[in-house]
Amino acid sequence: MAGIVRFEEIDSWKLARELTNLVYGLTQLPAFSKDFGLRDQIRRAAVSVMSNIAEGFESRTDTQFINFLGMARASAGEVRSQLYIALDQKYISDEQFKNAFSLAEQSAQKIAGFISYLEAHPRQRRVSDDTPEYLADL
Repeated sequence: MAGIVRFEEIDSWKLARELTNLVYGLTQLPAFSKDFGLRDQIRRAAVSVMSNIAEGFESRTDTQFINFLGMARASAGEVRSQLYIALDQKYISDEQFKNAFSLAEQSAQKIAGFISYLEAHPRQRRVSDDTPEYLADL
């Protein structure tokens, strides 16, 4: 197991980054790009997934980190819901929907696994910014 020193090393953050880039690509499609409300909302939700993971990692306690991870997971659910709207409005194809939905679902599952790990291995407080904080392959 490798220790996680930076949020950029967290697998769920990496997946969330992929999801964000995919969402940005999809929302640049002609029909989708004209639905300003949905376009902006799904982008904010995708950005929220990766941002909450990063913000939580940089927070002071594991309790705060777990709360941020919960918000990140909720945002992944929001992305999945909004993908249905994009599909129903024919802004994206079935294949594009399946790819994005799968990535959002994988992100949520990774986040849930990380939450479970942190809850099973509680620590009182973080010690130092320059030492590995988590020994997990998540």
